[in-house]
Amino acid sequence: MTIQSTLAPRSIFHGWFVVAAAFTVMFVGFGSAYTFSAFLEPLQRDFGASRGSTSLVFSIAGFLYFALGVISGPLADRLGSRPLAVVGMVVAAIGLAAASAAHSLVEVYLAYGLGVGLGVGCAFVPALGAVQRWFVRRRGFASGLAVSGIGLGTLAMPPLASLLIAAIGWRGAYLVLGAIVLVLGGGLSLLIENDPKDRGLGPDGDPPRELSGATNAGGASVREAVRSMRFVGLYLSCLVCSFGAFVPFVHLVPYARDHGVAASSAVVLLGMIGAGSTAGRFFLGALADRMGRDRSLIMVLIGMALAMAIWAIAQDVWTLAAFAFVYGVFYGGWVAVLPTVVMDYFGGRNVSGIIGILYTSVAFGTLIGPTAAGFVYDINHSYTLPILTSAAANIVAALVVVAILARSGTHAISIAKR
Repeated sequence: MTIQSTLAPRSIFHGWFVVAAAFTVMFVGFGSAYTFSAFLEPLQRDFGASRGSTSLVFSIAGFLYFALGVISGPLADRLGSRPLAVVGMVVAAIGLAAASAAHSLVEVYLAYGLGVGLGVGCAFVPALGAVQRWFVRRRGFASGLAVSGIGLGTLAMPPLASLLIAAIGWRGAYLVLGAIVLVLGGGLSLLIENDPKDRGLGPDGDPPRELSGATNAGGASVREAVRSMRFVGLYLSCLVCSFGAFVPFVHLVPYARDHGVAASSAVVLLGMIGAGSTAGRFFLGALADRMGRDRSLIMVLIGMALAMAIWAIAQDVWTLAAFAFVYGVFYGGWVAVLPTVVMDYFGGRNVSGIIGILYTSVAFGTLIGPTAAGFVYDINHSYTLPILTSAAANIVAALVVVAILARSGTHAISIAKR
């Protein structure tokens, strides 16, 4: 008994294992999804499709993995996050494997679009919601660390996919990606647990007796949250922002190829978004804990708009690389800060369900934005209009958050503290 009590304080807080598991789920899930830019030209060529119709493959997947949170989030609040994360990784792996056997673009819509979309959607919000419950003081940092898996996945997976496509074709590449998702994502998601109280702990590893009110158990009901002006404002902000937020993930590589950049260098540009995104999730997530998370949300939205302005004038690989990295920093900050703002405003009791409903706004933007950009290109062979529209959308999204703060003050609503 004495030895156990002596060693226990030195053990690693299990919340960090939850963060590591969420990181892995996002690394392989979103990393595989964001390889699509490397597959766009081979799919377009083999199926004789337009750039807009081929882009719809990604948009279907993106719509589903954000929209499904409205179902997977509340289920995670009731059933636990682990089973949903495991099932999601298995479904995503099956979707990638099925895409390798597709004989038409419609079959790619069904296999990749539905498989990856449903799989990542099943795992994403539950894993992210679980992380929020394990931390209070370091929530911004922990959330940023978890979602940095998306950034590193975007950095590592597209170049890997490009190498695989060159070596074994796009069909073989999808098979390998499916195996990676199954083994790494499915395996590590077993470490996810829903709540520290199940281990007799409080957030941040504090013993329950030391919490003194710093608890994640209370908060708004889903009905209370979604009827509040803060939620309505966040929803509108995310909806407007997401129309352009994912355009670079689909169209940066073909844009670079159109401007004479070699295929190998063009794929690295997508990795630069991942590198910047990783930095943004680490540093802006931690910075948000100090300067205020809602104010940080305004900052990252404005930063995304300014980065889009760089893209609008970029003509060579170095300027495109600068855009990719800067955009990645602020995009990563957006992904890291947003769920922490939700937790601050509405508490932890139904955080997964509330995040899931909020992300339906991102789903609609993702469905429309990249596909619309592709069809605009098909019409006038230029990305200028979609890029400038994306920049304007981010400015509008930032102004919406400013309006939220002006209406309700800068502190979290009291219901989140109950």
